[in-house]
Order: sequence, then structure tokens, then C-alpha cells
Amino acid sequence: MNLSHPLRGATMARCRGLLDPALRDAVSVLDPWGERMAAFALGRSDTDGGPRGGVDESGGSGGDGGKGVRPAIALLSAEAVGAPAESALPGAVAVELVHAFSLAHDDIIDRDELRRHRAALWKAYGVGPALLTGDALLALAVSQLAGRPEAMPYLSAALIELVQGQSADMAFESRPWKGPGEVGIDEYAEMAAGKTGGLLGAAAAAGVALGGAPELADAMWAMGRDLGVAFQIVDDMLGIWGDPRVTGKPIYSDLRRDKKTLPVLAALADGGSAARELSALLAAGATDEESVRHAAHLVEEAGGREKAQALADRYVESALGVIDEHLPDAGELRALCDSLVDRVN
Repeated sequence: MNLSHPLRGATMARCRGLLDPALRDAVSVLDPWGERMAAFALGRSDTDGGPRGGVDESGGSGGDGGKGVRPAIALLSAEAVGAPAESALPGAVAVELVHAFSLAHDDIIDRDELRRHRAALWKAYGVGPALLTGDALLALAVSQLAGRPEAMPYLSAALIELVQGQSADMAFESRPWKGPGEVGIDEYAEMAAGKTGGLLGAAAAAGVALGGAPELADAMWAMGRDLGVAFQIVDDMLGIWGDPRVTGKPIYSDLRRDKKTLPVLAALADGGSAARELSALLAAGATDEESVRHAAHLVEEAGGREKAQALADRYVESALGVIDEHLPDAGELRALCDSLVDRVN
């Protein structure tokens, strides 16, 4: 996410200042080893338990542990209905813990060795400990909203959608790029709405519900799902054209794994000469550096980058329309959501 705008940077810093103490309290109930791994997973410490240094995802120094977009949406949603941000802290902590849990397991599934410019949790501590840490984070997240019937259903729905979306994403890898069984763009959008959008929807819905406006929760849930599709599309674009020094992950890994990302699907749908060459290259297996670099070039030549950006913009506009209709004074929330498609160099 582009945090160069002073307002967005200040918004995220303010939300992070509220969130960090609550996160520390949430994981403090774990045993010392579990707490250390949880702190590492949340980006708060190094493997030895010391405070994290280095470069964060906004390009500055420090260890903010990632963008914190989901908890910020929860806190800003509460403020947008006239409540103090603190009223949504249980929801903000819950979605951040679930997000960390999902990343811990996703990195194992995808065999990604890096996360946020350093070793992934499983690479730092081993697969077994990483799985247990993810389980602990999930359990702590659920405990945050226990006894909160206005918010808990949205977290539960997000967890189901997260699993279904991740399962679909994995299943897509074994399906052909073209021909019978190919992955359609509509299927991709439904996958992304679950895998990425469910938790954003839960953040927004929990925020307004805990802020005293549960009647808006369903609309904000839908807003978050649309926002999640845009967010996932842009992540796909960063996987091809992003700067690893900023993203903290290597480029082209999705292409090497036959992961069905939106820019590639959109490029293949073009049907032109670049699309046909790309289809043949992917069918042959683009795994070496020269092949994946050429595949990335063909994706752009076939219009995949342009179409992906246009679709991301469309989903963001839909999400912003919900905010404008129901929360017309939610300036900070709107600015944050609007910034989510402005992350590709």
C-alpha cells in the first residue's frame, strides 16, 4: 500500500498505536515459547525475542509488522459511526490475529520462505511450531469476540470464507490455463472475495457493530468483500511487477507454481498472438528465470496488467460506493480503502 500521503500515514500510525498494546495483551496469555513465536508472526520481534528492526512495508525503518490494514478498517469503521476507535479494539485485534494465523499457514502451503523481508515463521522455527502458533493465534482471535453477538458472526463467516477461498486457490493450480476446466475470471473473483475479502468484510462489519451501528454491518461486510477482490488483484500484480525490496517477497513465484492470478488470466483471455505465445509457454512449464521473465513480458503485452488494474479499480469503486452511501463522513476510512489499489510501481 502506498503510505506516502501524509494523511494515510498518520492514520495508520494512529491505529497502530491503539492496536499494539492490545495485541501484546492478547498474546501474553501464551507460554513464553508460544508468545515468542506469536510475537514473531505478528512482526513485533526477531527470532530471539528481541524487538524487530529493519525495514517495514511502507519503506521506512522500524518494525511495524505489516500494513495493519484490517485492524485499521475496524477502528475507522467504529469512528465513522460516531464511536471512539477503542470500542472496536476487540474486532481489530481479532482480525489481525486471524490474518497472522492465515499467513503462517499460507507460507507453509505455498512453501514461501520469506515474509516481510525476513524468514517466514515456518522457516524460522519449523513447520510444526509454525502450525501450532497459527492455531494459537486463531484461538486467541475467537476469544476476543466471544460474547459479542453483534460482531462474532462476521468473524465466523470470514473464517469459513477464508478456508474456502484458500482451498479454491490451491485447486486452481492443478487446472489448465486454457481449454476445458480453465479458471474463469468470475471464479477468480469469488475465490478472492473469500480468501482476502472475508476478513476485510469482518473488520468493517465488526467495526460498525461494536461502534453501535449493527444495522450497517451487512452492508460493510459486502463492502469489505469487494475491497478484498481489489486487494488480491493488486497483490497478484505485485507478484509479477512489484519491487521485492518493498514487498519482501520474490517476484515470479506465482508464475513458477502455475498459480492462477488475475493478470495472467486476463492476458490469456485476450486471444491475440502474445496470449497464444503465453499459453504455450505456460503449458510447457515456465520455471527458469528466463522463461518466467518472458512470461511476465507477454502478460503485459497481452494487456493483462492494464485489465487487472481496471478490474481492481472497479471493485474499489464498488466498495467506496457503499461507504459513500452509508458513511458519508468517513473520510479517513474512505482514503485508506481508496489507497489499496495504489501499490504497484
